[in-house]
Amino acid sequence: MDRNNEKTHFLSNTKPVTLSPSWEAQKLPEDDLNFKGIDKEKLPLKPPLDKWRLVFIIFMLHGLGTLMPWNMFITAKSYFEDFKLAPVDGNGTTIYASSFMQYIGFASQIPNLIFNWLNIFVQLGGDLTKRIVYSILFELLIFIVTVLLAILDSTNWQAAFFWITMISVVLLNMANGIYQNTIYGMAATLPIKYTGAVVLGSNISGLFASVVSICSTYIFSSHRTSAIYYFITAMLVLLICFDTYFALPLNKFYRYHTMLRRKEEKPLTNQQAVTKVPYWTVFKQASPQMFNIFFTFFITLSVFPAVHSDIKAVAPDFVISPDLFASITCFLTFNLFAMLGSLTTSWIQWPKPRFLCVPVILRVVFIPLFLLCNYLPKGVDRTIPVLITNEWVYWIIAIVMSYSSGYLSSLGMMYAPQTVQPKYQITAGMFAAAMLITGIFSGILFSFIMPTLVAL
Repeated sequence: MDRNNEKTHFLSNTKPVTLSPSWEAQKLPEDDLNFKGIDKEKLPLKPPLDKWRLVFIIFMLHGLGTLMPWNMFITAKSYFEDFKLAPVDGNGTTIYASSFMQYIGFASQIPNLIFNWLNIFVQLGGDLTKRIVYSILFELLIFIVTVLLAILDSTNWQAAFFWITMISVVLLNMANGIYQNTIYGMAATLPIKYTGAVVLGSNISGLFASVVSICSTYIFSSHRTSAIYYFITAMLVLLICFDTYFALPLNKFYRYHTMLRRKEEKPLTNQQAVTKVPYWTVFKQASPQMFNIFFTFFITLSVFPAVHSDIKAVAPDFVISPDLFASITCFLTFNLFAMLGSLTTSWIQWPKPRFLCVPVILRVVFIPLFLLCNYLPKGVDRTIPVLITNEWVYWIIAIVMSYSSGYLSSLGMMYAPQTVQPKYQITAGMFAAAMLITGIFSGILFSFIMPTLVAL
């Protein structure tokens, strides 16, 4: 064979490498990348290690990215209420500012809830890779609009700014519902701690948003400049998530588990190919952990931040000044200890799945405990007595609530995919993500009755 024929033969038999982390895309050649020449039926007996924990870090970053839209908008409360929606004459408050947090809560959680559940049953945007890629790109587009709105002077069109922002939040959380649900489905196909990595990243997200908000406020004296760089930081995080996602198939550890998953899936006949996923069976098998996930977040969101942030210090000379009391004992404490709770599950998984419901149900005690603290909701005359008057006792209760929230929610998310057959773990992971959002939304709704309970 002459050189020209050899070159032609080589080119005709060369297959392109497609960097698609989604095993279901069916486009990644099995003899390329990490396991060239190894039959998927003869995978190494000893699985490769996650060197430098790169895959763990990547999924943690995606966990951070999934809650970035929610945390960035609620943490920017002062920017919206005190700057963009403030009255022109500087006196009083506008209707848009006074109702901003209520509107943004519903504009965020309702579309997130709907699209989390919808993404389980309908392939919105195609396979897993397309869903994640398109969702991140769409979120980036919305953040660009948000930055442009920060640049523009909206003093004379506050109503238009308010509704454009709300529409942006709705669209942002539609995409985020798909992104969040899908990333939990992907993590479910890996060892148990990688679902915990996503939950850990979600808990880091709140702490990250708080730190970025404080830093941008102190560095820049202008509300406008501070908001621009604040939202640009969110865009940078999403770009990092986008970039690292396509690095996954280059990792031997991830590639091994991708091929292992394909090995476990039996070849489908034409009859089997059209059979639908047994959603109800999967949900029933994972239902104990679905309850644990739902109830953990329901209790947490019933008291945080609605009740938690309205608890005031009793002693006037407490070590934390009144203007920083809520910021430190509520927001910083919750975000920090929820993150530590999630991190703990990387080394300790106790109790086991069968008994996880015990500490989850016991957390209901936090509702009366927080109500018995010096909880003073705005515009409500409290009638029941304050029984917990010691700030240190209240702070310890807050720490235990926060830590248990991060720890138990991580365990529930980690255990859920393990209760079903390997081929249905993605579906179970998606159900778990949807129950997470359902718990959050239900807890937020339940928190509205808390002021009434202390005014009976």
